[in-house]
This record gives sequence, C-alpha cells and structure tokens, in this order.
Amino acid sequence: MKNRYSIFSLIRNAFSYHQEWPPAWRSPEPKKSYDAVIVGGGGHGLATAYYLAKNHGMTNIAVLEKGWLGGGNTARNTTIIRSNYLWDESAKLYEHSVKLWEGLSQELNYNVMFSQRGVLNLAHNQHDLRELSRRINANRLNGVDSEFLNPEEVKKFCPAIDLRGGGRYPVLGASLQRRGGTARHDAVAWGYARAADELGVDVIQNCPVLGFESHADGSITINSGKGPIKAGKVGLVVAGHSSVIADMAGFRLPTESRPLQALVSEPMKPCIDTVVMSNAVHAYISQSDKGELVIGAGADAYISYGQKGSGHQTEHTLAAICEMFPQFRRVKMMRQWGGIVDTNPDASPIISKTPVANMFINCGWGTGGFKGTPGSGWTFADLIASGEPDDMNAPFKLDRFKTGYLVDEHGAAAVAH
Repeated sequence: MKNRYSIFSLIRNAFSYHQEWPPAWRSPEPKKSYDAVIVGGGGHGLATAYYLAKNHGMTNIAVLEKGWLGGGNTARNTTIIRSNYLWDESAKLYEHSVKLWEGLSQELNYNVMFSQRGVLNLAHNQHDLRELSRRINANRLNGVDSEFLNPEEVKKFCPAIDLRGGGRYPVLGASLQRRGGTARHDAVAWGYARAADELGVDVIQNCPVLGFESHADGSITINSGKGPIKAGKVGLVVAGHSSVIADMAGFRLPTESRPLQALVSEPMKPCIDTVVMSNAVHAYISQSDKGELVIGAGADAYISYGQKGSGHQTEHTLAAICEMFPQFRRVKMMRQWGGIVDTNPDASPIISKTPVANMFINCGWGTGGFKGTPGSGWTFADLIASGEPDDMNAPFKLDRFKTGYLVDEHGAAAVAH
C-alpha cells in the first residue's frame, strides 16, 4: 500500500508541478509611475502583460487586480478551447490562440493541463447539418482543422452518447475539431502571472481602480486602492465589468453584463474523453481531470453582476444532457455558478483604442474569452505597444458599431458563440 500511494503521489505531482505557487504569490507595492498599466489580473490581462514584456521589451509595467489572481471569470469558465469559428476575422484570431495554447505549458514552464481531446459540435436537425457544412468548409478555407462525422462515426468517437437523444435531440451528425480540447482554467492565469513576474512585471493584487485622470502630456493617473499611479499607457481588461470601468474613464461601451451559467457534477470514473457541444439546446459537456462532469449552459436573459447559479437555464441544459446521455440521470450536481460576461451586438470581442488618449480596451468576448486568452494577450499587447491595430485586431475596433461593419458570430460558431 505504501508503494501504491508513493506512485500515486508521483503521478499527481507530474500533473500539478509548481501549483503550490499561487497561495504564496507576493504582491508588491505599486510604484508611482509605469510605462504601462494593465487593469485586470485575469487570464487576458496577465497574458497582455507577459507579451508586452516578452515581445515588446516593456518591463516597467504593472497589472492591477482588485481581488486575487485567477479569482474572477478565469475561475468560472468551462475550460473549452477551439477555433472552429465561421467568419474569417474570428478564425484568424482564435486559430492563432490555439497555436499558442499548443506550446503554452512549455513556454511558461507551467502545466496549464492543455488536453487536445477534440471538440464535437452536434447536429440535431437538417438546419444544423447545413450550418455544420457551411462552417466546416469555411474552417478549411482558413486553414482550421474541421471534419464531418456521420452518426456512426460520432458514436465511435464518443461511445457514451445516445444517438436517439431521447427522441427530442437525435444526433444526425457532428463537426469535429481534433485539435480542440480543454485546459485547466485558472492555471493559465497563474502561469502567465509567474512568467510576467520573472520578466519584471509588477502584479499587484487587492488593488481596485477607483477612477482615472488624463493629463495634457498624454499620461494617465489611475486612482487606486493603493494610491495614485501614473501610467504612460493604460489597457483595460476587466471581463464582465467593462462598461463600469469605461464609465469611470468617461466613455460608453455597447456591452451588457450577464451571468453565464455552468456547473460540475460529483467526481466519476472516466466516461467522456472529448468535448460535446450542442448549439440547438445550448449545452456542452466534458470531464475534468478530477472526474467531474463540466457542464455549460446559456447566459441569463437579464443584466446582472450576481455570480450565482440560475435554475431555469440549468434545468433546460440538464434536460438536454440527460436525453443525450441517459446514464447521467442519477448523477448529483456538486457546484453551480454564473460567470459574468460582456455581451455586445455582434458577439465578438472589442480590441481597440478608446476615445481617451493612450487608453485601450479589450472586452466583449461573451462566452469565447477563455479559448482566446493567449491570442487576446498577444494582439492586445501589440496594440498597446504600437498604438495602432494590426491585421489581427483591426476588425474588432470599437468604431465598427458606428459603421455597421460587424463580425457577427451569433449562432454561427456553436453554442451561440
């Protein structure tokens, strides 16, 4: 027995090395002045700081987080990573992100537990089949791996699924992105934070932002919970609260904040080794390394900052899950929550300059934020460093809501986003 536990400990440690680090994370006192300050210490903000330092040599920068690292939306997502989006603009951004995910653990020297187990998007009717065909062809034209599976191939790839779907959700086929998968949701924030710190970035926790003051020389003073901080440039990356922070800065955003529902079950033995998504019923399911079924639902129809579970959304999703996986009917739910997401009219991110000089914003990702973390940080860092958009983030400028040149991914890229 002693040897068995020793072997188990070795295996566990191999999958969680360095993960004793987050609780002992130091939080330095802020300097009086920085070349750039990133507001928001989630995955996107920390990735931005890391790539500013790594790609652009900007090391006199700080990340301000009102709570603790990995405690916001980064800790409230359903871990899914994919790039099978319909429109060219989205495909370019998310595919770049997936490529970064594929080498992220090695680059950060931190195990983000990226598992390319594949992502299935199910078709339950003829309209779904036509939509899948359109998106698969668009993916291939953009160099994104995507293929169609007939019902028998779906069953072979995911034996647990009931192709009859209880009669209500029959599986007529599916698209498959084999390079998609999952990652440990909060580990990406910890990995980016440590790597940024090693490059000289100050990552400051428990430091809420209270307001901004712009100066004639283009600099900005951030009034924070730890005193005033002067910055040459400011990047705003506060998922779920972007409209609030923009209001502090004196401009408006076309975004709304809504709780996005998710839950996990009690731990089980391995039974699903892929990600299964259904756009028609807005349900998706995978299994974590701890054995929990990770289930995602839709966003609530009302505006709220409450990070609590919503019964009607969860009930609708679980009913569909139980039709497609009847063996899960007796499984108990363990945790339920709502992550606050920024939604906007075209369900695509905003990566843009703002009306305030030397202030930039990254928001509006809706349900696509986690999978886009590395690509978001990469392109937002480029925007902050150069002051002008590159080919990747140019389509996501704020002024598209005035010109009407939207990147409309609603309903086009599986599970509404």
